[in-house]
Amino acid sequence: MKPEGRLPLWLCRFGLCLAFLYSGLAKLSDFPAALAEQAHFGLEPPALFAVLTIAVQLGGSALVLFTGGRLRALGAFALAGFTVLATLIGHAFWTMDGMERFHNLNAFLEHAGLVGGFIMIAVLALREGHGAAA
Repeated sequence: MKPEGRLPLWLCRFGLCLAFLYSGLAKLSDFPAALAEQAHFGLEPPALFAVLTIAVQLGGSALVLFTGGRLRALGAFALAGFTVLATLIGHAFWTMDGMERFHNLNAFLEHAGLVGGFIMIAVLALREGHGAAA
Protein backbone atom coordinates (compact mmCIF):
# COMPACT_ATOMS: atom_id res chain seq x y z
CA MET A 1 0.00 0.00 0.00
CA LYS A 2 1.19 3.50 -0.79
CA PRO A 3 2.25 5.53 2.26
CA GLU A 4 -0.47 8.13 1.67
CA GLY A 5 -3.09 5.39 2.03
CA ARG A 6 -1.85 4.22 5.43
CA LEU A 7 -2.75 7.25 7.54
CA PRO A 8 -6.49 7.28 6.71
CA LEU A 9 -6.74 3.56 7.48
CA TRP A 10 -4.79 4.01 10.73
CA LEU A 11 -7.14 6.85 11.71
CA CYS A 12 -10.13 4.57 11.05
CA ARG A 13 -8.59 1.90 13.29
CA PHE A 14 -7.82 4.53 15.92
CA GLY A 15 -11.45 5.69 15.87
CA LEU A 16 -12.66 2.14 16.49
CA CYS A 17 -10.12 1.64 19.30
CA LEU A 18 -10.55 5.02 21.00
CA ALA A 19 -13.26 3.97 23.47
CA PHE A 20 -11.25 0.88 24.43
CA LEU A 21 -8.05 2.89 24.91
CA TYR A 22 -9.88 5.40 27.10
CA SER A 23 -11.66 2.72 29.11
CA GLY A 24 -8.51 0.63 29.62
CA LEU A 25 -6.47 3.64 30.74
CA ALA A 26 -9.28 4.84 33.04
CA LYS A 27 -9.46 1.40 34.66
CA LEU A 28 -5.68 1.30 35.00
CA SER A 29 -5.59 4.74 36.63
CA ASP A 30 -8.51 4.00 39.00
CA PHE A 31 -8.34 0.30 39.73
CA PRO A 32 -10.85 0.46 42.64
CA ALA A 33 -13.43 1.83 40.17
CA ALA A 34 -12.55 -0.98 37.75
CA LEU A 35 -13.17 -3.49 40.54
CA ALA A 36 -16.51 -1.85 41.37
CA GLU A 37 -17.57 -2.01 37.72
CA GLN A 38 -16.80 -5.73 37.50
CA ALA A 39 -18.64 -6.40 40.77
CA HIS A 40 -21.62 -4.35 39.57
CA PHE A 41 -22.04 -6.77 36.66
CA GLY A 42 -21.59 -9.81 38.90
CA LEU A 43 -18.19 -10.79 37.52
CA GLU A 44 -16.31 -12.70 40.21
CA PRO A 45 -13.57 -12.41 41.20
CA PRO A 46 -13.64 -8.74 40.17
CA ALA A 47 -9.85 -8.33 40.25
CA LEU A 48 -9.36 -11.10 37.69
CA PHE A 49 -12.00 -9.68 35.36
CA ALA A 50 -10.67 -6.13 35.76
CA VAL A 51 -7.14 -7.23 34.82
CA LEU A 52 -8.43 -9.26 31.86
CA THR A 53 -10.57 -6.34 30.69
CA ILE A 54 -7.65 -3.92 30.84
CA ALA A 55 -5.38 -6.39 29.03
CA VAL A 56 -7.88 -6.97 26.23
CA GLN A 57 -8.78 -3.30 25.84
CA LEU A 58 -5.20 -2.00 25.79
CA GLY A 59 -3.47 -5.03 24.30
CA GLY A 60 -6.08 -5.54 21.59
CA SER A 61 -5.96 -1.86 20.69
CA ALA A 62 -2.16 -1.90 20.49
CA LEU A 63 -2.26 -4.90 18.15
CA VAL A 64 -4.89 -3.25 15.94
CA LEU A 65 -2.98 0.05 15.79
CA PHE A 66 0.68 -0.95 15.66
CA THR A 67 0.94 -4.36 13.99
CA GLY A 68 -0.29 -5.98 10.80
CA GLY A 69 -1.34 -9.31 9.43
CA ARG A 70 -2.24 -12.03 11.90
CA LEU A 71 -1.36 -9.97 14.99
CA ARG A 72 -3.68 -7.17 13.90
CA ALA A 73 -6.39 -9.76 13.20
CA LEU A 74 -5.84 -11.26 16.67
CA GLY A 75 -6.30 -7.84 18.29
CA ALA A 76 -9.39 -7.10 16.21
CA PHE A 77 -10.98 -10.48 16.99
CA ALA A 78 -10.16 -10.02 20.69
CA LEU A 79 -11.87 -6.61 20.76
CA ALA A 80 -14.83 -7.94 18.76
CA GLY A 81 -15.27 -10.86 21.16
CA PHE A 82 -14.88 -8.62 24.19
CA THR A 83 -17.49 -6.24 22.76
CA VAL A 84 -19.96 -9.07 22.17
CA LEU A 85 -19.58 -10.30 25.76
CA ALA A 86 -19.65 -6.82 27.31
CA THR A 87 -22.71 -5.89 25.27
CA LEU A 88 -24.62 -9.02 26.25
CA ILE A 89 -23.74 -8.41 29.92
CA GLY A 90 -24.12 -4.63 30.04
CA HIS A 91 -26.92 -3.90 27.58
CA ALA A 92 -29.45 -6.73 28.01
CA PHE A 93 -32.28 -4.62 26.60
CA TRP A 94 -34.56 -7.66 26.32
CA THR A 95 -34.83 -7.69 30.13
CA MET A 96 -35.92 -4.03 30.32
CA ASP A 97 -38.92 -1.81 29.66
CA GLY A 98 -39.58 1.75 28.57
CA MET A 99 -36.77 4.25 28.17
CA GLU A 100 -34.25 1.93 29.80
CA ARG A 101 -34.98 -0.63 27.08
CA PHE A 102 -34.78 2.05 24.37
CA HIS A 103 -31.40 3.37 25.52
CA ASN A 104 -29.90 -0.08 25.98
CA LEU A 105 -31.19 -1.28 22.60
CA ASN A 106 -29.50 1.74 20.99
CA ALA A 107 -26.23 0.96 22.80
CA PHE A 108 -26.56 -2.71 21.81
CA LEU A 109 -26.94 -1.78 18.14
CA GLU A 110 -24.04 0.70 18.28
CA HIS A 111 -21.84 -2.01 19.77
CA ALA A 112 -22.90 -4.36 16.97
CA GLY A 113 -21.45 -1.78 14.58
CA LEU A 114 -18.15 -1.83 16.47
CA VAL A 115 -18.07 -5.63 16.23
CA GLY A 116 -18.61 -5.38 12.48
CA GLY A 117 -15.79 -2.86 12.18
CA PHE A 118 -13.38 -5.07 14.10
CA ILE A 119 -14.30 -8.11 12.02
CA MET A 120 -13.63 -6.06 8.88
CA ILE A 121 -10.23 -5.04 10.25
CA ALA A 122 -9.43 -8.69 10.99
CA VAL A 123 -10.45 -9.89 7.52
CA LEU A 124 -8.43 -7.15 5.82
CA ALA A 125 -5.43 -7.85 8.04
CA LEU A 126 -5.54 -11.55 7.19
CA ARG A 127 -5.73 -10.72 3.47
CA GLU A 128 -2.77 -8.39 3.92
CA GLY A 129 -0.87 -11.21 5.62
CA HIS A 130 -1.43 -13.39 2.55
CA GLY A 131 -0.20 -10.73 0.13
CA ALA A 132 -3.62 -9.52 -1.05
CA ALA A 133 -4.40 -5.84 -1.20
CA ALA A 134 -6.10 -4.64 1.97
